[in-house]
Amino acid sequence: MSVGVDHDTAAFAVNSIRQWWFKVGRTRYPEATRLLVTADGGGSNGSRVRLWKYELRNLANELGLDIVVSHLPPGTSKWNKIEHRLFSFISQNWRAKPLVSYRVIVELISATTTKTGLTVRCELDTGQYPSGIVVSDEQMAAINIKRSTFHGDWNYTISPNTYPPNRAFIS
Repeated sequence: MSVGVDHDTAAFAVNSIRQWWFKVGRTRYPEATRLLVTADGGGSNGSRVRLWKYELRNLANELGLDIVVSHLPPGTSKWNKIEHRLFSFISQNWRAKPLVSYRVIVELISATTTKTGLTVRCELDTGQYPSGIVVSDEQMAAINIKRSTFHGDWNYTISPNTYPPNRAFIS
């Protein structure tokens, strides 16, 4: 889990996935060819957020993995299992404790456990994530995205591009 000090943007959300992959995912799943991401329907990782898709494209290029995304329908974020399997226990753990610093927040989240074996890893992300970044039509067109036949706006796969990730876009 990442605790940020700047804006909750798509770049922050994707960087959280990146950090999980490098610290946990690639060791646990060394043969992976794709990464499944479930996301809410709104916010920084919303199904209509262009920067979310653009940042996922950059991550797909960096990792060389397909990124399969399934968004929960709008207004149904409480269906997300992480709400019940993780966040509720974090809330119980820090109940009535003053959240006076980032260090305290990270330590309380990291100390969350359950009798069934849940342990939480949490780190402070001190990165800067400016808001208001606009992704152009040309940048969107360069995303290798395949929409699912079932609710393609909410379910899609972003595959690595065949060109290097830092290639300039030519219109």
